[in-house]
Amino acid sequence: MSIIRLIAVGYFVALMIAAALNYIPGLTDEEGLAFGIFALDPFDDALHLVSALWALGAAIAGHRAAKIFLVLFGALYLGDGVFGFFTGYGYLDFGIFTNPSAGLSFTMFRVLANLPHVAIGGFALWAGLRLGRR
Repeated sequence: MSIIRLIAVGYFVALMIAAALNYIPGLTDEEGLAFGIFALDPFDDALHLVSALWALGAAIAGHRAAKIFLVLFGALYLGDGVFGFFTGYGYLDFGIFTNPSAGLSFTMFRVLANLPHVAIGGFALWAGLRLGRR
């Protein structure tokens, strides 16, 4: 199995964990914030689940499918995280369409809330473009 396919399997595992965060006792506070930082609603859970299944399907389908997954997923999630810094909301959960912009901010809260998408998106995009070459 190629490194690209293994990375896609890793994304499957990570995204399944993200989809399960709301359902693990003790990880959300009384306000429903995971780790006290961000709220995940059922739509977010479904987005993470669908992304996880996409990662698994791509890993099973082969090297080329895994590379395409990493590039597309990476671009989408990286962009979502960057939008979060500029507006306070992402586009993957339609937050930028349903909420007024909170403006650009690099507060610790905003960084911690958007860093997961920036990190996983950036790494996936990098891996798909750099490691995906045969």
